[in-house]
Amino acid sequence: MESPAHHLAGPAVRARTSLAAALVLALGAFTAQAQDAPAANVPPDSDPRHPDQAEDPHVRDLDAVRVSASLFGSTADQLSRPVEVLSGEKLDEVRAASLGETVAGLPGVQSSNFGPGVGRPIIRGMDGPRVAVMSNGLSSADVSTVSQDHAPAIEPFLADQIEVLKGPSTLLYGSGAIGGAVNVVDGRIAETPIEGVTGRAETRIDVGDKDGQTSMARLDAGNGGLSIHADGVYRNANDYDTPRGRQANSFIDTKSGAFGASLAGDWGFIGVSVARFNDRYGNPGEPGDPAAGEPGVHLEMHQDRFEMKGGLNEPWGQGSGLRYSFGHTRYDHTEYEGSQAGTMFKKNANEGRVEATFAAANGWKTAVGLQGSDSTFQAIGEEAFVPRTDTTSVGVFAVAQNAWGRFSTDLGARVDQVRYDTDTGLSPDFTPLSLSTSFGFRLDEHWRLTANLDHAQRAPAEEELFADGPHIATLAYEIGGAGLDKEKANQAELGLSYRNDRVDAKVSAYYNRYDKFIYLADTGAQWSFEEQGRSLPIRQWTQGDAVFHGLEGEATWHLADSDSTGAWDLHVFGDTVRARLKDGGNLPRIAPGRFGGELRWQASAWRASLGATRYMRQDKVATDETETAGYTLVDAHLAYHLDAGPTSWEVFLDGSNLADQDARVHTSFLKDRVMLPGRSASFGVRMFF
Repeated sequence: MESPAHHLAGPAVRARTSLAAALVLALGAFTAQAQDAPAANVPPDSDPRHPDQAEDPHVRDLDAVRVSASLFGSTADQLSRPVEVLSGEKLDEVRAASLGETVAGLPGVQSSNFGPGVGRPIIRGMDGPRVAVMSNGLSSADVSTVSQDHAPAIEPFLADQIEVLKGPSTLLYGSGAIGGAVNVVDGRIAETPIEGVTGRAETRIDVGDKDGQTSMARLDAGNGGLSIHADGVYRNANDYDTPRGRQANSFIDTKSGAFGASLAGDWGFIGVSVARFNDRYGNPGEPGDPAAGEPGVHLEMHQDRFEMKGGLNEPWGQGSGLRYSFGHTRYDHTEYEGSQAGTMFKKNANEGRVEATFAAANGWKTAVGLQGSDSTFQAIGEEAFVPRTDTTSVGVFAVAQNAWGRFSTDLGARVDQVRYDTDTGLSPDFTPLSLSTSFGFRLDEHWRLTANLDHAQRAPAEEELFADGPHIATLAYEIGGAGLDKEKANQAELGLSYRNDRVDAKVSAYYNRYDKFIYLADTGAQWSFEEQGRSLPIRQWTQGDAVFHGLEGEATWHLADSDSTGAWDLHVFGDTVRARLKDGGNLPRIAPGRFGGELRWQASAWRASLGATRYMRQDKVATDETETAGYTLVDAHLAYHLDAGPTSWEVFLDGSNLADQDARVHTSFLKDRVMLPGRSASFGVRMFF
């Protein structure tokens, strides 16, 4: 029996690919006719590749990008807390089918893996319910934390920028961000006035060991007050190949799109957006046996999302502001064995938040906020190992910021109330408390020292509390711990950065002590799963003290920049994390250490890069966990950029795993059965207007 994706690989897919390419060409022709061509090639506003200060080598650094997750509108290099931002051409080069794979190249960040359709960010060894995944500051409201084979309902190809907050981020986003947060900013609700029509489109084709295509289009239009937005993505990828052969049941088929509208002016803004996300992907851990007529398992996901956002500029004096947002989400996905429906997961969620910032008083900038959410989760079917659960939470937080000469500080506190109600009669509640302080000290014009101290608490997640049944994704019978207490983290971090005209470098070291860390422990017993004809180990969610500590750093050297040779940059990075229980033993599926480098060149319309990342052998494993061999991934990028009046074009070629290495992701439950794709390339065209 063929993979379901192969039924999509015929004329219909080729027609869609041709249609996407035709759409890009048609949009280019339309915009060229709709606007008067200027005397010179002035790039469109939608093109992020033309900074205003082209002579300054630091305009290529992402630290200058404004971080929307900062209440005070700071850029990454102004914050004492560790933040990474992906945007512009660097984001375009790493966009992938999953959010985790998109951000996995950042120091301290890797991805889970359950095939190419599923990848959730892992930050400094933390994953699952400890890392918040958000869209425009609101939860993605999916069920990706419940099981490792569930994908986040986020489309990286529609992101303007992706922000990664490393370390406890509970002050702004609640106890689910005890390990960090990833915020995807998509610009569907314009916060400032838009004049005229701008947009972008892209289509790419994967070749080599990957076989698929992705196309997207985005349009923003406005008259200086009213703005409208539309976007859409279509992706189709067949089963990929590895250096050892075909990875069965690894197909993806995704359709996503949204509409938005807003009013904006000097007074502020208010707007709404509606979005739909449909995803269909195979589970390579259960590929079936086509020769025996046994179908593989695939998932079909559907999410409808409504968002409303608004803000007032300086409502009570210069430097003050008020922002509010609300999101409503309806989510479901069904797991199929062939055409036969199995377990269905459903979630309806509402979330709102209000943030008020105040004019500086005695040098202090202050902000307070209120966040609340209500959700209902339900699993129906033979693998419904978590009961129907209603979750309500409300949190209040306050932060303050000040600077005295070379010294700056940030202080914050948050308290949440989290309550669960289940149809089994269990109704626990928790009151997590988080406190944070961070300091920055500029030693001189080049060196800056930062320090962070955090105390964060997390309420246990639904699956940790209430699980009771077979969980095929983890090949175990899971039992929740109804008596679990709050998880508590105490982290200290020290960072050092250096910048001059030719070098940007930063390094940080952190130590995180967890009290009552929640993890899944083997009981030594077995459970007979008659329907699957196998025995599953019985594992219990339990608690114990744990320690995480690590080191990460990166540096960029601006080697040369002239009209004759172009601009040459060398970027190097590395990270490592160690995680263990205080009573002895390693925690499972901890990301291995890495180091890598990339040489980048840019001259006039051309840019190119060649990089390699070495993943170290992971031999510090938990009981009954297998080791993972090291490997080196080599990638390259080449692009040609052309400004043609009000339209910019870019033709690109991206290569991945060019050394055709055997690569297994240690953080994956499927690492012993699923490999990453072999040597592959993506060829495509982008247009900005």
